[in-house]
Amino acid sequence: MALGMAEVAYFLYRHAMRYNSTSPKWFNRDRFVLSAGHGCLLQYVCLHFASFQSVQIEDLKCLCKLGSQTPGHPENVVTQGIEVTTGYELCWIFHCRIRRYYCFLSNHDQHGIFNFQFLCHTTGPLGQGVANAVGLALAEANLGARYNKPDVAVVDHRTYCIMGDGCSMEGISNESASLAAHWKLHKLTLIYDDNHNTIDGSTDLALSEDISARFEALGWNTITMDNSEGNLDAFKNALISAHSETRKPTFIRVKTIIGKLSKKEGTSKAHHGTFDDDDVKQMKQRVKWDDREPFHVIPMVYRETRAQTDIGGRLEQEWHSKLNYYQNKYPEEAAEFKLLLADRMLPGWESSLPKWSMSDPVDSTRGYSGKCLNTLAKVLPGLIGGSADLASSNQAYLHNLGDFKQPDSPWGRNIRYGVREHAMAGISNGLALHGGGLIPFAATFLVFSDYMKNSVRLSALSHAGVLYILTHDSVGIGEDGPTHQPIEHLAGLRAIPHLLLFRPADGKETAGAYKVAIENRSVPSLLALSRQKVAANVEGTLADAVRKGGYIVSNKSEKELPEIILIGTRSELCLCEASANVLRKEGTRVRVVSLVCWRLFDRQPRDYKEFVLPSSVSKRVSVEAGSPLGWKEYVGDEGIVMGIDDFGSSGPYSEVFNKYGFTEENVTKTAKSLLTK
Repeated sequence: MALGMAEVAYFLYRHAMRYNSTSPKWFNRDRFVLSAGHGCLLQYVCLHFASFQSVQIEDLKCLCKLGSQTPGHPENVVTQGIEVTTGYELCWIFHCRIRRYYCFLSNHDQHGIFNFQFLCHTTGPLGQGVANAVGLALAEANLGARYNKPDVAVVDHRTYCIMGDGCSMEGISNESASLAAHWKLHKLTLIYDDNHNTIDGSTDLALSEDISARFEALGWNTITMDNSEGNLDAFKNALISAHSETRKPTFIRVKTIIGKLSKKEGTSKAHHGTFDDDDVKQMKQRVKWDDREPFHVIPMVYRETRAQTDIGGRLEQEWHSKLNYYQNKYPEEAAEFKLLLADRMLPGWESSLPKWSMSDPVDSTRGYSGKCLNTLAKVLPGLIGGSADLASSNQAYLHNLGDFKQPDSPWGRNIRYGVREHAMAGISNGLALHGGGLIPFAATFLVFSDYMKNSVRLSALSHAGVLYILTHDSVGIGEDGPTHQPIEHLAGLRAIPHLLLFRPADGKETAGAYKVAIENRSVPSLLALSRQKVAANVEGTLADAVRKGGYIVSNKSEKELPEIILIGTRSELCLCEASANVLRKEGTRVRVVSLVCWRLFDRQPRDYKEFVLPSSVSKRVSVEAGSPLGWKEYVGDEGIVMGIDDFGSSGPYSEVFNKYGFTEENVTKTAKSLLTK
């Protein structure tokens, strides 16, 4: 791809995009996403020529090497100038160290501007970047509608994305493209590298539809051009058409030649594998570059490409002048806008979270979540999001704040995703990484997290502070049956590095989980919530204790160690407490522990963890209506894990709980069996 799309990328970075390489996070910059992340070589070269300090010649020489600024796929937390993470690096480190992969990048003119050899290979979660780009464009449209004024636009930028044949095959790209057209995101330009090749061979093996017709049917402005001969004028005209469109996103289909100039030109072998020394020599000859060493750059090229640096600086200065004017004329809006720009929140925002007492009516944790979400929306202008066609069921709707819909209500903060879980998560990553203080939430049933797992993983990898609200979190949903009853999902999601997964027991813990999630903007958080009603306030639970992940809910004696520890989450914590009361009446010293967030508890100092779960107390029982996987770490070899190793059953939730042993009587029986050993 780096060979076939060289001219397109050059034109974007040199003539089309507005950015300031000396200030990579300038808010009003245009955003660029490389969904075809295996072509990262092309983007790194462009960043280098555009004077981004994160990519020097030495960095280009270290492509794919451990600890480099140029990993095997773009990573926003590694390289300045990368907006989103669209691939993985680690799986290729060893492979790239033991084999040589050459890519020769040329502008295919008589001067041979580029001459590089690199370690490179291809893979990645294709299509993710398309969803991210839709999220970035959505953020611009929403913030612009909320803060721009007729006489001054402080939010005015475009989003560009390069996708490949593989991206077009992934379902997430179609889901996202459908939404982009529905939302009329006209400042989004999707550039399709149509080289007709994938790893296994020609796209004819698995793809026969007209991609342009598909996007036209979705509602996009579609343009087709041929770049096999490096036609910059054609691409320039395509961009002019894209910029003049005011109601549709634009899809530019660029016909290219994969591996252009090489012996593997136009074949799938150019997608991966080795360009040997003879092939590189031939490519040099074809562009009259015979005597140049690898990584040589003509000084004229630097002078030409780095002219953008001065332009970018002026663009940012002009924007700051607009912002000053805006602040003077619209001080109230400016104060809120600048708060968002700084990724800050109104002082005391957390005090708005609801507080529940023992006398409050019982509700499900999804119900408590809905109340938390709506109180926070009043004090957090960055809170925005929606559900995958389950807003009423997830109770994830911001009342009186409108639906995002162009042109009627682009300021709305509720996003209607339809039944598109994967796109919802990928778009949410774009919203979170756009900048401007947005706090996106994405809601669906926990069992459907499988549809969007890749994007959730990328949330964690790219430090995107998405708030996932996943309800119907166990066999407690009852009648919907095993297709909708998550079993293994908690274990799988807890395994994602950095993700904070909360399973709150009541209203207080739900509020505490929201507080921690909002405070931690550089990691995603996931709230696993119930459909069935639970206590508003389990005696002994503490909202502020949620930040530690696990804590003591109740204890028979403060002075003596317990004989047994019962550990629970969500409604199962109530079963632990009820069982503990029975055992205490019989004279047993029982401690009940809430383990609401494993990862936060694991991060606590050793002394604190020993205080909550003393190693000298080996008799422990964990109670959670899901996979038992992982619980042994907390109950130890002598403890008992009460979980479910089946797919659940259809029926009233109380009967289903009873079938799988989640009753006060069975918890008590299990504890007694352990005590008598």
